[in-house]
Amino acid sequence: MNKSDLVDAMASDAGITKAAAKSALDSLTANVTSTLKKGGKVSLVGWGTWSISNRAARTGRNPQTGAAIQIKAKNVVKFKAGAGFSNSVN
Repeated sequence: MNKSDLVDAMASDAGITKAAAKSALDSLTANVTSTLKKGGKVSLVGWGTWSISNRAARTGRNPQTGAAIQIKAKNVVKFKAGAGFSNSVN
């Protein structure tokens, strides 16, 4: 399912226009992104939690040459599925 398919499904399920569904989805993604950029986390009870984790700098290998390379530290997004969501998928 891609974004267009999701917008279509949301519009159909909620009985709203595709434009309204797209606006709602864009708002969700913008607010989750904004909260994570500020260092916060987003929890939707029963569905899951998005958070930021700091990945430390490390030494890696270039797969073509085998040479050691330095990989910079960076923040990564983590998603932990809630119990309700995990159980519904199994």
